[in-house]
Amino acid sequence: MFAQWPLSAEELVSWRWSDLEPHYHDLQQRALTASTVKDWLEDWSWLSEAVDELSTRLYLATAQDTTDEEARQRFHRFLEEDFPHIEAAEQRLKEKLLASGLEPEGLAIPLRHMRTDAALFREENLPLMAEGHKLSNRYDEIIGAQTVVWDGEECTLAQMRPVLQEADRSRREQAWRLMAERQLADREALNALWQEMFDLRLRMARNAGFADYRAYRWQQLHRFDYTPEDTKAFHRAIEEVVVPAAARVYEKRRRLLGVDRLRPWDLEMDPFGEAPLRPFATVKELQAGAAAIFHRVDPALGRYFDTMRAQGLLDLENRKGKAPGAFCAGLAVSKQPFIFMNAVGTHDDVQTLLHESGHAFHVFEAASLPYHPQHEAPMEFAEVASMGMELLAAPYLEEKHGGFYSPRDAARALLSHLERTLRFWPYMAVVDAFQHWVYENPQAAHDPQACDRTWSALWQRFMVGVDWEGWEEVLATGWHRKLHIYYVEYGLAQLGAVQVWANALRDQAGAVAAYRRALALGNTLPLPQLYATAGARFAFDADTLQRAVALLLEKVDELEARALA
Repeated sequence: MFAQWPLSAEELVSWRWSDLEPHYHDLQQRALTASTVKDWLEDWSWLSEAVDELSTRLYLATAQDTTDEEARQRFHRFLEEDFPHIEAAEQRLKEKLLASGLEPEGLAIPLRHMRTDAALFREENLPLMAEGHKLSNRYDEIIGAQTVVWDGEECTLAQMRPVLQEADRSRREQAWRLMAERQLADREALNALWQEMFDLRLRMARNAGFADYRAYRWQQLHRFDYTPEDTKAFHRAIEEVVVPAAARVYEKRRRLLGVDRLRPWDLEMDPFGEAPLRPFATVKELQAGAAAIFHRVDPALGRYFDTMRAQGLLDLENRKGKAPGAFCAGLAVSKQPFIFMNAVGTHDDVQTLLHESGHAFHVFEAASLPYHPQHEAPMEFAEVASMGMELLAAPYLEEKHGGFYSPRDAARALLSHLERTLRFWPYMAVVDAFQHWVYENPQAAHDPQACDRTWSALWQRFMVGVDWEGWEEVLATGWHRKLHIYYVEYGLAQLGAVQVWANALRDQAGAVAAYRRALALGNTLPLPQLYATAGARFAFDADTLQRAVALLLEKVDELEARALA
């Protein structure tokens, strides 16, 4: 057996291939039999966890400060000099286990993934994969540097979000225009980056023997439980069921605002004329409110969040030079999560923290599984964990539960969230349909102008109700803000999350218990069974979607009455 943890983060990030190679060599040389496989798998998990956390911590350093040149160089050195060796060594161990014919308990799904990985593996793709990580890093640097001057101060685009919630329409429009112009200033840089990324992806697919990148990526993402045609059926269901419902929501907003047409800067403020929700002034208050909510959802989940607060596993505030967006990164050695986000004091930040905490709880719940490959839950269900938590936490947003709001403001907050859920599915369909077009039409998609035209056409198909006149270029370049364009997972998970919520409306404690049981399964069952354990159905059809939309619209009407009371 290898030496076991604890191993400090400082020790870990100093490791290079020369430190790791003896361990990989030892595993490669050992006899692998029914009597030795348990110890072998435990040691391989130990090593894979070290590599996983090493990579995560190096990336985190670049995301937390995109201007840190030393951190960038460390990460790029790892990608260029260590990553290819590690990936090749990992692949040899996968092949060794597969060749043994052994099928240890609980590894049926990971072994299925390993067989696919073995079939896809090409030595010549390793430097291309490393280059892909570097290109993603460059994207973060471009977006992280975007700032504007507002009211005499330099602000990140994330820090401008609260202005879009103000009642003054002229200020909202001015802020939105300023942000849009700043994003357009990077248009050529992002177009060039896209072309590099696209070429890289096509080369990897061709190296692996695929005619197109989608077929390659479908296998790489381990999408065993559905097909491209299933996702296109989901697009059609969204067009049939959700687009009219979302148009109704947009039209209601237009009438409430008393404007002749709804514009892009009219989507974030309160349509009833109320002041914007400002749930917290400091990140400390955000953490305290979230902790109280999680303890009400389930005491064990509350304790998980307490651990994260106590151990510095939260980086929540926005700042200049920080990478955009939000994510939860699993730290594989400690089997603990790290949440990264860009809070600026809005209700969106509350929802984001609830969302990322759902991912964090997934890490904690699956931690007892013995082998590293069992922890890699599929994204289609990982997002049920996060989106489901946003809804399971909804009953406890009020101050009387330790949350953030009065009863009326809690109703406003949930109303906003449910309306955004309805608006999200059409947006997801735009992104995912764009992805299909890109990889079905590689010659055309290499041209950013063709991408602009296609994105615009898909927007007109799915996003009905907002007038973009005069800002067609901003609309057309929306794909720049979604360069990770594999997105159907989020739409499927949102449908699963609404089903979990429907169960919670009947039995909150029972729904939370089922949710936790499903999270604890990690990557040990196919998607339909993971969904079923959580009390949901893995589905693409219009009927299932219709039931979810009907529930959302019913609750929207109820919450509007409470918000107006």
